[in-house]
Amino acid sequence: MARFIIEGGTPLSGTHVSPGNKNAALPMLAACMLTSEPVVLQNLPLINDVLTMLDILEDLGVGVELSGHTVTLAAKGVRKRKLSQKLCKKVRSSILFAGPMLARYGKAVIFPPGGDVIGRRRLDTHFEGLIKLGATVTADQAYEFSAKKLKGARLLLDEASVTATENIIMAAVLAEGTTTIFNAACEPHVQDLCELLNKMGASISNIGTNYLRIEGVEALHGAKHRIESDCIDSISYLVAAAATGGSIDIKNVAEDQFDALTRPFGKLGLNWTITDGVCHLESSKELAVCNDFGCAIPKIEDGPWPNFPSDMMSIAIVLATQANGTVLFFEKMFESRMYFVDRLIEMGARIVQCDPHRVIVSGPCQLHASRMSSPDIRAGIALLIAALCADGVSVIENAEAIDRGYEKVVQRFKQLGAKITRKE
Repeated sequence: MARFIIEGGTPLSGTHVSPGNKNAALPMLAACMLTSEPVVLQNLPLINDVLTMLDILEDLGVGVELSGHTVTLAAKGVRKRKLSQKLCKKVRSSILFAGPMLARYGKAVIFPPGGDVIGRRRLDTHFEGLIKLGATVTADQAYEFSAKKLKGARLLLDEASVTATENIIMAAVLAEGTTTIFNAACEPHVQDLCELLNKMGASISNIGTNYLRIEGVEALHGAKHRIESDCIDSISYLVAAAATGGSIDIKNVAEDQFDALTRPFGKLGLNWTITDGVCHLESSKELAVCNDFGCAIPKIEDGPWPNFPSDMMSIAIVLATQANGTVLFFEKMFESRMYFVDRLIEMGARIVQCDPHRVIVSGPCQLHASRMSSPDIRAGIALLIAALCADGVSVIENAEAIDRGYEKVVQRFKQLGAKITRKE
């Protein structure tokens, strides 16, 4: 186990380069199973979840060559159809092997996936979609998927699940006939996966909408693809700079991904400009909440893209503790994500938790140092930002949770002037 030790009170300023998108990289790594030819992924984020996915691939027999932030994957001599139970427990994304392994090999055995504990994360949409494509699914100590031949089908997903959409897409690209998916997730990382699959020879249309059409093909081939930048990573560093009263430039951003974020973060007084792929944030002496019309308390709520992403809820709440005004946050997607606010309250934040899904934050307030543990990736980075704002020295245990989603946390925050160290 490792911990971060953070001395707060220093404004962060400087330049940060946004890495490849974690949520795009994970399904792309699984997608290499769809062909025997090499798949080259560039701009790969070297975070723990990605490294675990590479371990799973190697365990299955896939050739993995990692050079810097580029990986070459060759799923030519794969013989195993069963994933390692130990590795499955480390990441939620292990379930993403179901679709591609079913499509190419007709069989996959996957143990229940791990990942963040932010409430129930049902897999029903995965199972129901694959069953409609012709798969047989049994769930006991492990999930067993089998199919003699997948066939296209008309699907209406019961929820716009990102990973279920990705799993079904990867199964459908090699299925016989046409598959249509209604209520598909259309997040930027889902779009990026579709672009990779089309480079590999798939036929996916209506990308970026919630109605996808997939014409099955007989085989896919190798391809080279650069993973888009990680908007959540970019926002995390923007918020850290703004909350501490600093300024920052974020390089390598995808401007279109910020369109859905301008309004909710603008409500918290966070305003940026983007020019030629560089997002610039000026230092501000005071963040101020922008009330709704009629001087009503604003509400920030999450939902499927292009609504406000649930993964940004935790850091937005921390930012609100440093903004002048009151905001209601409504987390609708995960029933346990809000529980981390107990740590913020212990640090002096003025927060009322109305129920598991809603909190009211009134700021600004001076946070004070605390000793706490990181419960998940996004709450972990939010608590780290809170510690950077706090008076005194904070300790965050379970640093590995943050490592799963953020690369070289200590080094990159130090480059911005943060007083942070890591101890194993």
